Amino acid sequence: MLGRIAAAVAAAPGDHLVEIGPGEGALSRRLLESGARLDAIEIDRDLAAGLAGLAAGNPRLRVQVGDALQFDFCALAERAGETLRVVGNLPYNISSPLLFHLLEQLHCIRDMCFMLQKEVVDRICAAPGSSDYGRLSVMLQARCAPTALFRVRPGAFRPAPKVDSAVFRLQPHSAALDAAAPQRFAHIVRAAFGQRRKALRNSLKGLVDAAGFASAGVDPGLRAGVLAVSAYARLSETPAPQ
Repeated sequence: MLGRIAAAVAAAPGDHLVEIGPGEGALSRRLLESGARLDAIEIDRDLAAGLAGLAAGNPRLRVQVGDALQFDFCALAERAGETLRVVGNLPYNISSPLLFHLLEQLHCIRDMCFMLQKEVVDRICAAPGSSDYGRLSVMLQARCAPTALFRVRPGAFRPAPKVDSAVFRLQPHSAALDAAAPQRFAHIVRAAFGQRRKALRNSLKGLVDAAGFASAGVDPGLRAGVLAVSAYARLSETPAPQ
């Protein structure tokens, strides 16, 4: 399974990888075999100390002790003068905040390849109209193209979790769909899915008026879960009601 994940990342000499949560370095070792340089971000000081031994024998590995939720990826990219490829087995309990933290720094990230709980990956990759499609789907798909790659069964871990995991890729769009009004886009998406059973004319009351729906070409009688990401982008470009 480590080999499959490393193959999915497809690192090459000259790539600058950043691994979130390397743990004992099982995947780190596979990634270093590619000839790429690797910065490993580990919050656990004991685990980081163990990785330091691996780094001592490999100048292409640097261990960064810290919280990935606070890490400045763009500062690292600017110092190196190149974009980053971010990988890792993300902690389930902070996966959404961490993904949103990375979205804010996409201009310095080339691509991302992660492992997460399968049900979260299903939500990230969901299409409009499916039961998994929600705020996380829209917010990520506005800025990245997600691709589910393969499932990872509990037996691949020690100790084995009670859920399946999945490996997926996020490829940043050359132009974000929410680029015209990112804050309004986020506000509209949050409001729409906050009352997803209601028609948009009700869930977005005070945010989008009849003229806005008409301008965006969106039926106000629809519900949040059937609207494509591009439609949310068009709504965000309409002026807020006075």
